[in-house]
Parts: sequence; structure tokens; C-alpha cells
Amino acid sequence: MTRAGAPRSDHASKSIADFGEQWTHFRDNPGYYGSLELFRDLLEPFFTPSDFRGVSVADIGSGTGRIVRMLAAAGAQKIVAVEPSAAMEVLRANTGDIASSIEYVHTTGDRLTYEASLDFVTSIGVLHHVPDPAPVVSSMYAALRPGGHAIVWLYGREGNRLYLALARPLRAVTTRMPHSVLLLLCRMLDVPLLVYLGLCQRWRLPLWRYLRNHLGRLTPEIRRLTIYDQLNPRWAKYYTRSEARQLLEAAGFVDVRLHHRLGYSWLITGSRK
Repeated sequence: MTRAGAPRSDHASKSIADFGEQWTHFRDNPGYYGSLELFRDLLEPFFTPSDFRGVSVADIGSGTGRIVRMLAAAGAQKIVAVEPSAAMEVLRANTGDIASSIEYVHTTGDRLTYEASLDFVTSIGVLHHVPDPAPVVSSMYAALRPGGHAIVWLYGREGNRLYLALARPLRAVTTRMPHSVLLLLCRMLDVPLLVYLGLCQRWRLPLWRYLRNHLGRLTPEIRRLTIYDQLNPRWAKYYTRSEARQLLEAAGFVDVRLHHRLGYSWLITGSRK
């Protein structure tokens, strides 16, 4: 079943189109990148995959279905896959074998219409690309049953300051590049990235935990996707600890907890009263 939302603003439509182009090119989620092992790492220290057995859950910004398949592998009974972009076609193709447990919702996260009925709502790597995420977080809160949990993963400001000093000037150019040119640039940048990855295997350089424990475990194609994902989006906010906490608390979430994952990002969870 697929539902569609109302027309979107021009700014939002451009952002959605960017990700639609990204996810219709990088369609697959091989190896560690799409594994239950990575899902377990994303959830720690607050949850484990076994917490999703038999539950109903919405995933905001499902893209190619990577997190949806993780949720299914963990045993979720019902998954509401929310994706506004052209990647909906890829999402459906990548999850066709488990479609009986999925409701496909072709709209933005702020238009999720569930009311106090879901056990979990997840949003992994999405809200930092939304200029005004507050309506999305409010929609997540409204969709949860009392005692239900939101799980959000965001870019962190802490641990990324040196990286941002290098990336921001580059992004001023790459966000305006045609898709084909950016793909070529990502292949070129993959070479020095591999060199730096090798150095991080020996020394504790900036972002070494992320490179050793995550990036170094990805296939070459997904490594280049990671570069593309940093350089393509028109909007990317890196949250401080206090901003990340406030994002959930302002929507009414209680018991908000944060974990600084691999020294560069925030895992945040909160519960509905």
C-alpha cells in the first residue's frame, strides 16, 4: 500500500530530488553496510535488535530500504517505510520479498498520519538534512503509543570540527555539480581517503574510530557513496550535544538519552509520555 502527501515547497522538493537521484544510482546495500551487525552497532548502548521482535515501527527517510531490511531481519512485525523521493521505486524493489510486512508511504516525515499506535519510530541519517526538522519530530511523537520510543541518528559537531573546516569549502562547489561530475570527483577523492584510512589503522588520527570501525569495513562502492553523501546534499547540519537533546525534548519526548557514536555522531533516543 502506498500513500502520497500534499504538494511540497520548492526548497523541499529540490532537496528530495537530490536524494532521489542519489538513491536511484546507489541502489544496493551490500555486506556490512546492510547488515544486522551494523544495526546492532547503531542501536547500542540503548537497544538491541531483539527489542524490535514483534513490534510496529515507522522508518522516516527509508531511501533504498537499508534500515527497513534491518528492522525486518530483527523481527519487526509491521514496518511503515516513509520516503518522499524517487527512491520509493528502489525501496519497493529492494524489499519486495518482505513487502507483506511493509506499508510504503510516499511522503515526508512531517506528514506521517499514525496516531499513538507505533512502538518505535526510527530516523537514521535523515534529520540533519532537513532545514526545519521540528515538524518531523513532532510527527514522530504523535505516531508513538505512550511509552513508545524514537531513535534518531545525526551528524555531530563534536569530533568533526577539523573535518568541517575542510569539507565546507568543498561543499560550496560540489552541491552545485551535475550528478555525473560529482560521481567522478568521488572516485578521485577515494584514493586519498584510502591512504588516510591506512594511516588510521596505525595511528589515532582525527576520526580514527569511525574509519577503523565503520568506513574501513565498507565495499569500495559504498565507500564512494559515503563520499557522495557528504558532498551532495544542499543542507547538512552538524548538531552539538545540546542541540541534539533539544530536538527531541522540544517535541515532548522524555527520558532523552544521547550516545556519541564513534566520536563523530549522535544516537538519540526518547520516549513518549
